[in-house]
Amino acid sequence: MTARHLGRLALPLFLACAVVLAPAPASAQAPIVIVNGNAPGVGFNDPTPAAPIGGNLGTTLGDQRLNAFQYAASIWGARLNSAVPIEILATFEPLTCTATSAVLGSAGPIQIFRGTGGFFPKDNRWYNVAEANALAGFDLAPPSTPPVLGDYDIRARFNVNLGNVGCLTGIGWYLGLDNGHGTQIDLAAVLLHEFGHGLGFLTVTSGSSGAMIQGFPAIWDDFLLDTTTGLNWAQMTTDAERAASAINFRKLVWSGPEVTLLAPQVLGLGMPLLVASAPASLAGDYNVGTAAFGPPLSSPGVTGEVMPVVTQVPGSAPGCEPFNTINAAAVSGKIALIDRGFCTFAVKVKNAQNAGAKGVVIANNVAGSPPGLGGSDPTITIPTVSLSQADAQKLKDFLKFRSRTRSGLFVTLGVDATVLTGADRLGRLLMYTPNPFQSGSSVSHYDTIALPNLLMEPNINGDLTHYVGPPWDLTLPLLKDIGWSVIY
Repeated sequence: MTARHLGRLALPLFLACAVVLAPAPASAQAPIVIVNGNAPGVGFNDPTPAAPIGGNLGTTLGDQRLNAFQYAASIWGARLNSAVPIEILATFEPLTCTATSAVLGSAGPIQIFRGTGGFFPKDNRWYNVAEANALAGFDLAPPSTPPVLGDYDIRARFNVNLGNVGCLTGIGWYLGLDNGHGTQIDLAAVLLHEFGHGLGFLTVTSGSSGAMIQGFPAIWDDFLLDTTTGLNWAQMTTDAERAASAINFRKLVWSGPEVTLLAPQVLGLGMPLLVASAPASLAGDYNVGTAAFGPPLSSPGVTGEVMPVVTQVPGSAPGCEPFNTINAAAVSGKIALIDRGFCTFAVKVKNAQNAGAKGVVIANNVAGSPPGLGGSDPTITIPTVSLSQADAQKLKDFLKFRSRTRSGLFVTLGVDATVLTGADRLGRLLMYTPNPFQSGSSVSHYDTIALPNLLMEPNINGDLTHYVGPPWDLTLPLLKDIGWSVIY
């Protein structure tokens, strides 16, 4: 079958995600070929002797790197159907790094295609080249002589200097295939993540500007649903709508039916939330940041009346000194609302606890997402969350008309045991939409709140398995939502 119209676009700078910090079946349904792009003596061709490790039997550093790539390719290939081989042009090369941070690697599709009246499930949507070929049943970009970049489907680059002095010093690649990485970085897990992007786990629509390529949406955009507007990205009529949606913190969800159906097999229950019960004008769920100190949020959580803490010392900020009589009387037996700033989160919370507060809400003092609350104090025994500046202002606007002893604002700080951790109340996966926008991470990943951690979060977590589908992960179901034929 041929399309009546087929558009092709070579991406001038391949779209990539840069990540900063059970064996696969033997036969692949989609043959994935690793094309060695390194020069002699480097990368995959590095002759440095290496002892076998974690099931990787290569005898040189280059061989072990190539084995890890082929291992990850075999896992993906066993889960996708394609009659057309998928070629990944891969290199190990120097990437940006310092002694304490590093770009681990990146990968993305080299070309995208759109068409009408043919083999694509939806007309006039951009599809990455590997999926487009699979849907067509033949190679839409036949090889050239001599070969050119566009002959391949995915471009992958990985950091050859990782672990060397000055490049995340001492923390290098673990080349074993058994997940026994310890404090090192599991190359297989990073490869599975990056190959996922190359296979289509991303949008080619700009998240920062909202602009679509040539005015057409990616197939991905049909499933990016903004729960504030009720529109998906393909339905939005302006770039500004999509750009605003990309920073609409935990209000952008994946509406694909396959991911939603299978999410309960993967995610646990217990979404961290602040839930306001009164007054009616403020009732509802508020997204929160959680604290590194104090007890973990629990179910049913801590319920109480919210009272604001006021500044006691000129030039300071609320909560930074032991509470005076006015603040202590206001928060005793209640939940304290304290503005961020001037001193640490732990100091504010400890002062509130000493004054008898049963919980603390930290109001962010800058626009954007509610921050995670770092710090340490083992003597803190009350729960703490943060709110975005915008959400906190809603509470403040109500509280400023109340007395200093009673407010009438009641909330619960805890986890909602009826909501999947990483989904909304309808079970739709939350996408990663921090504010401000994070280039290379926002929108084209699952949210970091998901529990257990998912492969396609913006960070590579140490507890990841080498599986891409249920009951361990939700990457494969998303690829099915965008049109891939998959094998569970």
